[in-house]
Amino acid sequence: MTTSQPERAESGYHRGLGTRQAQMIAIGGTIGTGLFLGAGTGISQAGPSLILWYAVAGAILFLVVRALGELLMYRPATGSFADYAREFLGPFWGYATAWTYWIMWVTTGMAEITAAGTFVRYWAPDFAQWKTALISLVVLTVANLITVKIFGELEFWFAMIKVTAILGMILIGVGVLTLGFSDAGDTASVTHLWADGGIAPNGVWDSLMTLQIVLFAYQGVELVGVTAGETKDPHKNVPRAINTLPFRFALFYLGALVVILSVVSWTEFRPGTSPFVAAFVKIGIPAAAGIVNFVVLTSALSSCNAGGLYATSRMLRAAALNGDGPESLARLTDRGVPRTALLVSAAVMALGVGVNAIDPEHAFTYITSVSTGGAVMVWSIILVTHMRYRRAVREGRAAASPYRMPGAPYTNWLALACFAFITVLIGWNDDTRVALYVMGVWAVGLVVGHAVRRSRTARRLGGSGYDAPDSAAPVVGASRGGNSG
Repeated sequence: MTTSQPERAESGYHRGLGTRQAQMIAIGGTIGTGLFLGAGTGISQAGPSLILWYAVAGAILFLVVRALGELLMYRPATGSFADYAREFLGPFWGYATAWTYWIMWVTTGMAEITAAGTFVRYWAPDFAQWKTALISLVVLTVANLITVKIFGELEFWFAMIKVTAILGMILIGVGVLTLGFSDAGDTASVTHLWADGGIAPNGVWDSLMTLQIVLFAYQGVELVGVTAGETKDPHKNVPRAINTLPFRFALFYLGALVVILSVVSWTEFRPGTSPFVAAFVKIGIPAAAGIVNFVVLTSALSSCNAGGLYATSRMLRAAALNGDGPESLARLTDRGVPRTALLVSAAVMALGVGVNAIDPEHAFTYITSVSTGGAVMVWSIILVTHMRYRRAVREGRAAASPYRMPGAPYTNWLALACFAFITVLIGWNDDTRVALYVMGVWAVGLVVGHAVRRSRTARRLGGSGYDAPDSAAPVVGASRGGNSG
């Protein structure tokens, strides 16, 4: 690998993501199928109180990303939080973080191509859901194989479509509420937020149970940490992207939901139906409903593109560079793309096509619950790693970051307590409990896999030298893996 070339990042990647792309990837990571499709299920269960849970979850996730931001400014690197976990928690946790983040996004990618199949059936009800999933996966994989600039440009326009659509929905909704035009003008009112059975019409407990759906909607906020190694001027662009998160949460999630639930009563939304599409149908603009359905389709493809393929391939390569995966996964093409890692992620993601073929009705629920379980694990590791980093700074073993998380370590413990509570809720629900079973099996697999890796490394080094490489700083910037055609 030729690291002397100025356009290459320390890890061998090309810094091909500009400011506008980094900003839009950060926005795209926080607007996905969880909002466009999952919110329909959440509204039917929680009513207007869903807005409150989006606000609570947004605040918790902002703390997670601020903790990650402090670590990123300590040392920007692609695949970063696995490297930080290895550095401050130990070799096993670096291994566990890398592979858990990978499986989290692989399952998220499965959910997104599942959603894409659902959206296409709006226009072609007889077109098999699994066929759309397969076509989407193939097209996005090819786009990611070309160059990171193609990925960044594709994600920029995906995010631009989402942002424009949500802003348009908000403006039209405000017009309906204030001017009274459209078929919904006579009934639209902010009183829908509390008058149709109360804020939590099905009870507080049923309302709380939607937190799993809400958390899935926020998956991707940590993508700013994955793109750091391929972002120009990360010390300026990464904090800027993080600092705008509260504004994006307030506008795109809370603002959109407040408007939708004011224009249309929560009682008219159904599980499995996009509330955005349903709202436009109620307003009486059929063409707009079709446009919004196209937008939510691009949203699903965007999330699969950014997380399911981009993030998983970078995390796999980071694992390989640190000895936590096969060396072949560390190879880059001449254009700086981790081709082998990308193809492995796409191949595993293709299992989602099979789930869609076998049980299309429940595919989205099963897959999102598993993905959320993995996300809670990864986010918790980021918070704990940040606390250990702060301890290392106090003890003089690590340099202080110029970008600090507010209120630490109390805010760390607050977020961890919330994640523990949400884990209990996931286990309480019959439909989502499968996530705990899968994550339990996954945890056993991680322990066994790490033990095997440790044994093989010890034999190769001729003794107990396994921990020596890992106890030092991560080796993501090393030349191991190199470029290959």
